[in-house]
Amino acid sequence: MADATVHCFTSASFAYLDRARVLADSLRRHHPEWTLWLCLVDQAPPGFGFDPANEPFDHIVPVEELGIPDLQAWMFGHDVVELCTAVKGPMLLHVLAAGAGKVVYLDPDIAVFARLDEVTTLLDTRDVVLTPHLLAPEASRDAILDNEIGALKHGIYNLGFIAVAASAEGWRFASWWRDRLLEFCLDDIPAGLFTDQRWCDHVPVFFPGTQVLRDPGCNVASWNLAQRPLSIGPDGVIRAAGQPLRFFHFTKFVGVGRFMLQRQAGADTALHEIMAWYAASLAARAPAGLPPGWWAFGHHADGLPIPRAHRRRWRTDAALRARLPNPFAVGAAGFLALAHGG
Repeated sequence: MADATVHCFTSASFAYLDRARVLADSLRRHHPEWTLWLCLVDQAPPGFGFDPANEPFDHIVPVEELGIPDLQAWMFGHDVVELCTAVKGPMLLHVLAAGAGKVVYLDPDIAVFARLDEVTTLLDTRDVVLTPHLLAPEASRDAILDNEIGALKHGIYNLGFIAVAASAEGWRFASWWRDRLLEFCLDDIPAGLFTDQRWCDHVPVFFPGTQVLRDPGCNVASWNLAQRPLSIGPDGVIRAAGQPLRFFHFTKFVGVGRFMLQRQAGADTALHEIMAWYAASLAARAPAGLPPGWWAFGHHADGLPIPRAHRRRWRTDAALRARLPNPFAVGAAGFLALAHGG
């Protein structure tokens, strides 16, 4: 059943614009009634012809419009993955405040293959919906090491998807999540953090109205394909473990993720077909004229890349932050001089 109160958002830099466009196209195909949002965690390079009016989203919200305090200083403390993840909490509150009755978040490297009414119907009675990385124990030692222990490191739930109702508890969750992500959205597994995912291990306990969605057709990815084999029926429907494939997570597809899928594909015709479709879709939606490796917040003022060590030093050195309110304003040498008290 169509539900026009549903708003769906994603967050991305321009380097992921091709993936975000494919996500939006696939959502439009199955849910034309939804309102689609993009949180843009980037700024356009000179001469890059980006026109929000020509994008497949109803609303594009630059990170500068989220009301995050001390924005430049806050952004400097994150790499691109951490930053695109950290904005999810503030953006969720932004979309709720715009009047959404239900909010779905999907990573930009997801594609939707069927309607998601099961998800949105759950939000009639539940406050938060999560999908776990795994639905059943692994059978082999290698899979235990890769997937079960991997989930212990990275989080039980995959935050490429989350759905939240505009209930009192949904708002309470959104506020809690925003606060945690503004301060603690880091890729630091030894410290118990993996961006937003490890935080959501707490959610079913902290927010009892949480539903763990066990549909094998939702959030299919390289880490659970062995448990969710794909097939294409005579009716043309793609299924995962016998259930309709609703959305597939092509994580890191332009890189190691594609290799991981190819390694598992074997004679799986369905997987080969959706990989070929996704690769062709990305090529068709690639932004023209974007410089390779572009990210507006990835370089010092002198054009040198900002290494993770500089970002971590910035986060942990209060004296440095006091000396340099806007760390993007100096070059790498100037940053190091100030870091050493110069």
